[in-house]
Amino acid sequence: MAQVTVRNIVKRYGSIQVIHGVNVDIVDGEFVILVGPSGCGKSTLLRMIAGLEAISGGEISIGGRVVNDVLPKDRDIAMVFQNYALYPHKNVADNMGFSLKIKGRPKAEIDAKVKQAA
Repeated sequence: MAQVTVRNIVKRYGSIQVIHGVNVDIVDGEFVILVGPSGCGKSTLLRMIAGLEAISGGEISIGGRVVNDVLPKDRDIAMVFQNYALYPHKNVADNMGFSLKIKGRPKAEIDAKVKQAA
C-alpha cells in the first residue's frame, strides 16, 4: 500500500459544486473510515481517488505520484463497493482477488492477500 494525498479536491456536475476543496492524508497502512449522511460525497470522493470519477479541481497523489490523469487500472489502488459492483457468478474470495488477477499477480500471492484481508 502507499500514502494517499488529496489536496483541494473539487467536484462539479455542471454548475453545481458537490465537493468543496477536500484535503486528506492517508499514510501507508492507516485504516480510515469516512462517515457522513447519504449524499454528502463520501462515495464520490472515493471514486475520484480510484479514478472512476473525474475530478474538477485539486490534486490526488498515490505513493507520491500525482494520478489526476492516470487510468484507474494504472493507479495500483482498488475499491470495494457497498453493493452492486460484485460479480454475482464469483464467490467472495474471487471478487476480493479479482483486481490482483487482472494485474497478472501469481495465484499464491492473490490467495495470501485475500486470506490476510479476510
